[in-house]
Amino acid sequence: MTHLLALALIFAELSFLAIGGASTTLPAMERAVVHQQHWMSAQEFVRLYALAQAAPGPNMLAVTLFGWEVSGIPGAIVATLAFLLPACALAYVMGHLWLRFRDRQWRKVVQAGLVPVTAGLMVAAAYLLVRDAATDWRALVLAALVAVGCLFTKRHPLWFLGLAALAGLVGFR
Repeated sequence: MTHLLALALIFAELSFLAIGGASTTLPAMERAVVHQQHWMSAQEFVRLYALAQAAPGPNMLAVTLFGWEVSGIPGAIVATLAFLLPACALAYVMGHLWLRFRDRQWRKVVQAGLVPVTAGLMVAAAYLLVRDAATDWRALVLAALVAVGCLFTKRHPLWFLGLAALAGLVGFR
């Protein structure tokens, strides 16, 4: 039962940090579930996140998998609800305020300030994933190739996912 309470507290707190989506909280999630609680290794964390990103659905699916890893079905339910409900309640209240004050200058300033914050959180999440997933030079090369491919081509990301899966099948891992 203590794992469920800890899951609820950790993911409820993280829900308020999810500016731009669940992926922006990855460094804080990893710190909590890997380094503070010791519920999984960094490599398990990255594997579960990769599985969640490969599956169809919202990017917060990783939260459900982390809860599952910690406490099975009850953990999956608790982590998911703890991550969704506080942020949804806040979004509901803020949505009304945002509309009410749509013509105010401070609103435009806040909105402009959130853009670099979200970008910084995403960069931190990407760094964490590459750091923990790239255990040897081949993984680093693959990560770099996918990053360059996504940044400089107009290919759909599923192409890169498929090519990476093929590379793993032929032993490039």
